[in-house]
Amino acid sequence: MEELMMTFEEKMEKSLNSLNNEFATIRAGRANPHVLDKIVVDYYGTPTPIQQVGNVSVPEARMIVIQPWDASILKEVERAINASDLGITPTNDGKLIRLVFPELTEERRKELVKDIKKKGENAKVAIRNIRRDAIDAVKKKGKEDGISEDEIKDYEDDIQKNTDTYVKKIDKAVEAKSDEIMTV
Repeated sequence: MEELMMTFEEKMEKSLNSLNNEFATIRAGRANPHVLDKIVVDYYGTPTPIQQVGNVSVPEARMIVIQPWDASILKEVERAINASDLGITPTNDGKLIRLVFPELTEERRKELVKDIKKKGENAKVAIRNIRRDAIDAVKKKGKEDGISEDEIKDYEDDIQKNTDTYVKKIDKAVEAKSDEIMTV
């Protein structure tokens, strides 16, 4: 039964990590190299993440510089960034690509905060679904193994405590990211 409980806790942890990874890709007016994490370049026929085809650096607060190791793929990198939903037009000087992040408007900040809250709610739904699956699994395993109703109830209480803990962690992550976005 303990193994079963650990499995569900790991699933909740993965949901939280997934949310934090999504938050890392949301740009907050400051240059963050993680916004490039989901962008892939066609590198000699192979979809390759931008970080694996060159140096990605942040020389200034609102600029990312991408310097490919192979200059022949500059156009491919530029095309991949333009095709992404990043919303920034890259400038290519023949050796490297610069991404300049504009200051976010108040309206855009509010939209991003709404999006962050929506992602947080989706993560909470995922946690609650894991809770439901865990309780069902505990009841089923309890019946199979002949565990008493009281012990099953204790396991259910533990699952609920875990759920509450992860929901609080999600709320904190949403609040922290929202504050980061709204800070000018």
